[in-house]
Amino acid sequence: MKHISDIRIVVIGNGMVGFKFCEKLLAKRQASQQISITVFGEEPRVAYDRVHLSEYFAGKTADDLTLASEDWYADNGIKIYLSDPVVDIDREHKLVRSHHGIVVQYDYLIMATGSGAFVPTIPGVEKDGVFVYRTIEDLELIQSYARKAKKGAVIGGGLLGLEAAKALLDLGLEEAHVVEFATRLMPRQIDEAGSRMLQSQLESLGLHIHLSKNTQEIKGGDCIEGMQFADQSFLEVDMLVISAGIRPRDELAKIAGLETHPRGGIIVDNQLQTSDPSIFAIGECALAHHMIYGLIAPGYEMADVVAAKLTGGEKEFLPFDMSTKLKLIDTDVASFGDPFIEEPACTTVRYENKAKGIYKRINVSPDGKTLLGGILVGDAEQYNMLLQTCKNKTILPPDSEDLILGSRGGEEAGAGVMSFPDDALICSCEAVTKGMLCHEVSEKGNHTIDTIKKSCKAGTGCGGCIPMVKDIITGTLKQNGVYVRNVVCEHFDYSRQELLDLVKMNGLKTYGNVLDTFGKGDGCETCKPLVASLLASLWNESILQKDRAPIQDSNDRYLANIQKGGTYSVVPRIPGGEVTPEKLIVIGQVAQRYGLYTKITGGQRIDLFGAHLGDLPEIWEALINAGFESGHAYGKSLRTVKSCVGSTWCRFGVQDSVSFAIEVENRYKGLRSPHKLKSAVSGCIRECAEAQSKDFGIIATEKGWNLYVCGNGGSKPQHAQLLATDVDKETCLRLIDRFLMFYIKTADPLARTATWLNKMEGGMSYLKAVVVDDVLGIAAELESDLQQLIDVYQCEWKEVVDNPELRKRFSHFVNTPAKDPSIQFEEMREQKRAKEWA
Repeated sequence: MKHISDIRIVVIGNGMVGFKFCEKLLAKRQASQQISITVFGEEPRVAYDRVHLSEYFAGKTADDLTLASEDWYADNGIKIYLSDPVVDIDREHKLVRSHHGIVVQYDYLIMATGSGAFVPTIPGVEKDGVFVYRTIEDLELIQSYARKAKKGAVIGGGLLGLEAAKALLDLGLEEAHVVEFATRLMPRQIDEAGSRMLQSQLESLGLHIHLSKNTQEIKGGDCIEGMQFADQSFLEVDMLVISAGIRPRDELAKIAGLETHPRGGIIVDNQLQTSDPSIFAIGECALAHHMIYGLIAPGYEMADVVAAKLTGGEKEFLPFDMSTKLKLIDTDVASFGDPFIEEPACTTVRYENKAKGIYKRINVSPDGKTLLGGILVGDAEQYNMLLQTCKNKTILPPDSEDLILGSRGGEEAGAGVMSFPDDALICSCEAVTKGMLCHEVSEKGNHTIDTIKKSCKAGTGCGGCIPMVKDIITGTLKQNGVYVRNVVCEHFDYSRQELLDLVKMNGLKTYGNVLDTFGKGDGCETCKPLVASLLASLWNESILQKDRAPIQDSNDRYLANIQKGGTYSVVPRIPGGEVTPEKLIVIGQVAQRYGLYTKITGGQRIDLFGAHLGDLPEIWEALINAGFESGHAYGKSLRTVKSCVGSTWCRFGVQDSVSFAIEVENRYKGLRSPHKLKSAVSGCIRECAEAQSKDFGIIATEKGWNLYVCGNGGSKPQHAQLLATDVDKETCLRLIDRFLMFYIKTADPLARTATWLNKMEGGMSYLKAVVVDDVLGIAAELESDLQQLIDVYQCEWKEVVDNPELRKRFSHFVNTPAKDPSIQFEEMREQKRAKEWA
């Protein structure tokens, strides 16, 4: 090997792995080392995040996805040539020649050529309207062609294929189809039951799934008109995206005479050296341990191995765990360990909730002691803990189902991340172990996520390890005898609960006053909305007055939810779901006048979508004149109180659930809290209002009402727990007052009531002691504080309608009343839907 302090390195390929190699090499080189780096990239842009490529259709730009600017390369002495792939390698003289004739000498050559889209040899595949889904340029072509297409299809039911199909819907096509050769979606990641659940979720979005389909021919003239399948069926489409897998880009290696595999891939050893010791291959072009690793984490590990080798270190690339967690069209999909092992080699525990689109499977050793693998669909929050439990053979709790259901006792299942060995891999993207993180905390004094990210890069990849990194920071500090305070952020040395008490005691009512009195610096995007929430929870004053508007989350700032395409939704409050015919007519007239898309929600309200920012005050004014109020769909506040028809109409009803739901919703409307709140009132034990999945739910009995609290729907469902039995209305409301105010005062930021209870020491027993039995002697104070918020409630929409200065804020442009011309509309199921063209 050439003297390690003076080497010339050429990198062929400027994708994520090629970029990561440069980054790792710069970090590992010693001050005495003189290393020159030259990078050749085939694409016209610097390295970008291909993992999150589909977010390009959700509004992210190429700049948003960029991993580093061209200035970064220049600042670090890296010479980069874009749109100029290497076409020849002279191994004898150690030279590379690019497409544009640039010749560069190397001591070590790094091949990071990645992979290309696999395009099956289907007759007609060359027709116009047929695309691959691999680069930003591919996405730009797809986006442009979609404007004139109506029906699109994707060949491939893997991750990118499904993302591409959803993108076709988002781009405005009337139909989007997924064509998969296998008998199920994502066959390498999830089992039959998980695939069925995923398919159901995707079909609910409007995707059409075709399984066991072999495409024989693409029909049409110059442009695609349809797909002919081997079973003689035909699918009419005018656009096709092929996402049927990848092929290693090894053609340059073959020309150079490097050893490659007949099925593709540059053959490398454990140090990623090719058959030429001066040439290394990393990423999806490399065949290591007889396989192509198609995930980013092993690619980054390869980059680290070669960087270590070239800077004097010794490290090998070992067989890599292919456990993976994916975010697929807002649906979590994860698998780990051995997901497909079957009984009797294991005991399998399954949880399935079709209503929520959740499927979980864990495979436990026959003796019940260790976790062998599993699959998660719809909710993968426990993925990192399950993965480490599996990899480190951690002894399981007595009830192994607690791993996926929760221990139902206030504690998370399992012994926690601090029980893992030091070599447990916490951040697979950056190969950071638990021991390395503990060292960062104990020896380097990095006690925050931000400093950890800057120091060792943990959490900078997919971000899935962030919760575990936080737990390790806290656990390590506690082991070192450091008192750990859950402070808001670097600008406030207080927890949320402490800051709330301080703000209340000092009567502070603006962010500026709070920052000047108890904070430091200028604040940040963490503490600003948090303080905004505290002020609203304490005083319930207008969130747009004084200096409060700039510190709100964007939805609160405009009193409406911003939607895809740049328009807003309007959600008037309909207490208990009860509405008069006259009010329904007004909603219809408003929707017609402003061209809004209307939908009845699961919370028994009517949402109006597609409103321009400048139209919001006029829409609100029309609704207010008809007797409506803001439904606070944009706020961390009470959303809805769902109800069944109760004893008014139902022959099973034992109490008037509608009247009580209306009373409850009107009592707590506008109440700001750490997270959104949902409630329901059921008129009998048949539970048609689904009260036990709400933050607080009420179920009628023959003697009165049962009160349940801390339930949660959404991605991690949890049943509410019984707080009080057979109470009258007045007692029920009094207990709700106490419960809500105790939650507001003590919960962490953005913690739903279920999460708050799970972390509460003593769990439900303690909560009942405080709220029902008043063991702390604070019941009267909680009731008084809640009543104060109720007494000062005002409709935020009406405040804007009646205030000319506030109305001025609702305009797309400062100097003209014109609407945003980039927002366009299209027909969808006989209604207009907002669409923003690139």
